[in-house]
Formats: sequence, C-alpha cells, structure tokens
Amino acid sequence: MDGGNQSWVSEFILFGLSQSQSVQVLLFVMFLILYLFIMSGNIIIIVLITTDHHLHSPMYFLLANLSFVDMWLSSNTTPKMVSDFLRENKTISFPGCMTQVFFTHCIPAGEMVLLVAMAYDRYVAISKPLHYFTIMNLKRCTGLVLISWTTGFIHAMSHLVVILELPFCGPNKIDSYFCDTPLLIKLACMNSHDVGILMNTGCGIVAITCFILLLISYTCILITVHQSSKSGASKALSTCSAHITVVMIFFVPCIFIYVWPLNSTWFDKFLAVFYSVFTPLLNPAIYTLRNKEMKNAMTRFISKYIGPKKIGLEK
Repeated sequence: MDGGNQSWVSEFILFGLSQSQSVQVLLFVMFLILYLFIMSGNIIIIVLITTDHHLHSPMYFLLANLSFVDMWLSSNTTPKMVSDFLRENKTISFPGCMTQVFFTHCIPAGEMVLLVAMAYDRYVAISKPLHYFTIMNLKRCTGLVLISWTTGFIHAMSHLVVILELPFCGPNKIDSYFCDTPLLIKLACMNSHDVGILMNTGCGIVAITCFILLLISYTCILITVHQSSKSGASKALSTCSAHITVVMIFFVPCIFIYVWPLNSTWFDKFLAVFYSVFTPLLNPAIYTLRNKEMKNAMTRFISKYIGPKKIGLEK
C-alpha cells in the first residue's frame, strides 16, 4: 500500500437506495419521520434519566449512554441519506466520506462494548445484589463508558488509516447510501483482496469477542435466575429479555455485513438501514414500553412539567 499519495478522487457518487424518483420521495418522508422519532425518543430517555432521581442508578446511567450512542449511530448516515432523496446528483466529498467511515466503525464498536457493560451490570445486580452499588459505583460505570468509546476510537482509526493509504485514482461510484470500508476497498486501484480480509478480521475480532462475552454473561444470569426466587426471577427475566432483544437486532446485521458478508448489494443495504435506523428506533421503545420504572418516570415528568402548564392554560 504505497500509493497513498496517488489518491486523485475528490468526491464519491452514491447510488442511494433507489433510482426511482417517486420511490425516493416516499423514502424521504418515511426516513425523515423515523429519524425524528429516533432523536426525540432517545432524547426523552436521556432527559428522564437525568432529571428523575428514581432513575439515578448504574443501569439507567448506562442506558442513557446507550441512547446517546444511538443518536450518533443514526446521525452518521441518516441525515445525508434523507437529503440525498431530493437530489439528482448524490455526491459526498472525500473528507466527508472518510468521516463517515470513521464514525461507521467507531460508534458500533463502542456500542458493542457498552452492551457488554450493560450485561455485566445486570449480572452483578442479580448475582450479588447486596454488593451491587458498591461494585457498580459511579467511577466504575464511567470507566466502562470510557472503555467503550476508547475501543470504538481505536477500532475506527485502524480502519481509517488503512483506507487513507489506498490509492483512489478513478472509480468513485458507491452502490450504497453511505461510505463504508468494504465498498471503498473495492474502488481502490490495486489488488485489495488481502486488505478486505484484514478489515473483516478486525471487525470480526471486536464483534465476535463482544458477542461471546454477552452470551457468557446472559447464560450466567439465566442460571442464577433459575436458582433464585420466582418473584425476583420474573423481574430479572423481564429486564434481561429487553437487553437480549437489543443485542440480537444490533449484532445480527453487523455480523452479516462485516464478519460474514453475503456479497448481496440489496441485502447489505437492507442490513445497513436496519442497524443504523431501526435499531436506534427500537431501543427507546424496548426500554420504555417494557420497563415499569421508565413508564413511571414518564408519568412523573408529564405531571410535573406538562400538567401544571396545561392547568394554567385552562384557567
């Protein structure tokens, strides 16, 4: 890879999700609404956890950080995708493309580690309830969040450095709605097979390691729950089932895109949309609709901040 200084491409052309104008208008409306729901849903979770003292616990501290990460995950590609639906020429500058590459790997890798931290939190809460707040103190929770962001940054930089060293001297059309490592590697003016294997290996190490840790954590949790009382088991299973649902809808698309690619363009687009749009959208719904404390916090927030104003207007 000695052609780093031969990168002549100044911008890339994105094909997007569809070439039909009528379909693009429909997709524009749909994804704009979904993006607004993503941002508002995750902001509501962060506000509730921040303002309600009943939610000032390690589990909700990590959940607030997950919502923050999900907002970044969707914002990396969705606004550009939505705006491109109204453009005939869908282009992205070389620096803009590299920025997408960085955050496309930084945010998911960080979220994977954060999901492992949330599983560890649930394991401590169920297996060692008397020592829970001692073990999961603010310092440790903050450390876990910093580890997740550090892991994401290192993983993303390893990809970005390799991509920046590739020579892009001609082809600049990307059959997708955003820039990503596998798509850019195919455009390099060199034999990029080994580079592709290297990048997939890097993604595989992060994804498979986190997935195995999650499987171990939730297996230990289920074993502990099975041996505990029925009342405690019911609440624990309810919380863990929400976590497991989030893990599955996040990891499965990532694994098929980066670790075990199927070389199907339309399927890769579907999976990319799923984990960058639908996962951040489903997380707030899963954690609020299935969580009694979050629903109670929402009721308290409405009665405290919205209820009095409504009464004042009526007077």
